[in-house]
Amino acid sequence: MTSLASTKLGATGITVSRLGLGTMMFGHAGNPDHDDCIRIIHAALDAGITLIDTADMYSGGESEEIVGAALRHRRDEVVLATKGHFPLEGALGAGGNSRRHLTLAVEASLRRLGVDHLDLYQVHRPDWSTDLEETLGVLTDLVRAGKIRAFGCSTYPAFEIVESHRVAEQRGLMRFRTEQPPYNLLARGVERDVLPVAQRWGMGVLTWSPLAFGFLTGRHRKNGPVVSEGRAALRPAWFDPNDPVTARKLEVVERLVAVADGLGCSLPALATAFPLHHPAVSSVLLGPRTAVQLADSLRSADLVIDDAALDAIDEIVPPGTDVYDAGNWTSLPWIAERHRRRV
Repeated sequence: MTSLASTKLGATGITVSRLGLGTMMFGHAGNPDHDDCIRIIHAALDAGITLIDTADMYSGGESEEIVGAALRHRRDEVVLATKGHFPLEGALGAGGNSRRHLTLAVEASLRRLGVDHLDLYQVHRPDWSTDLEETLGVLTDLVRAGKIRAFGCSTYPAFEIVESHRVAEQRGLMRFRTEQPPYNLLARGVERDVLPVAQRWGMGVLTWSPLAFGFLTGRHRKNGPVVSEGRAALRPAWFDPNDPVTARKLEVVERLVAVADGLGCSLPALATAFPLHHPAVSSVLLGPRTAVQLADSLRSADLVIDDAALDAIDEIVPPGTDVYDAGNWTSLPWIAERHRRRV
């Protein structure tokens, strides 16, 4: 299996590379050097990546501006995807998935990217205060207006994906054609329901966080020094070795390193290749901050994980289980808000 080979994005008819370029780390939240980020994007394209994924909230729109500059003369080489949902300071009000917000968000993304249409527009998170009919209705209108070619969702629980298809069918609306879930060696919960649901509905799947916010880079080890740059600088609490979840991650990482050693590859290569071995996954989104990180991730392109190694991984992190709450499911309002759980 060659990761940079092309595949269809579900039943959309859109062809994408098996590894995509995620751009969350481009801009002041990661790599503030625009010229360097543009070089990384061009290196990814030259290596055969044809899918670029960004979002309006990445560095407050700065990532989209960088991507737009990089694609100024190469737009036709890529499937360009972005996302909207979160509010941008002083710009689009309270955020969410309403007609008002998504219409404004798409127009703003088009301006920052310097393009007249998006190949894929994704709703970045569910909005529990807005009817799905409202959200699917505006996205359907945006397709018909030529602003977007297809639309999908990101980090949606399986039940909401199923409900979205029911609403689309009943109301004669277009439906989510893709899902972008967190999926990696430490976060396999989507195997229980999200991935099978996506397969049943012919949805393309673009997975994010293959390196588990840096825990699968090999830099964060049980008895190693505390790393304070990159993702650790953005979310230092997530990397506190005294936190029981962090301690559990570090324990699992030690066992996964042994699996990688047995295959003769690095832990990041194993982590990047792993999601591609699930038949529901269309493409894995890399999230490099530097050119070196991109080059390291691309080395996983031809890695085949044999059955013995997959069995060993299953022993360490059983299928369908999470070492950490990758999708932040505990923040669902009917779980997080006490008054919704008690009469």
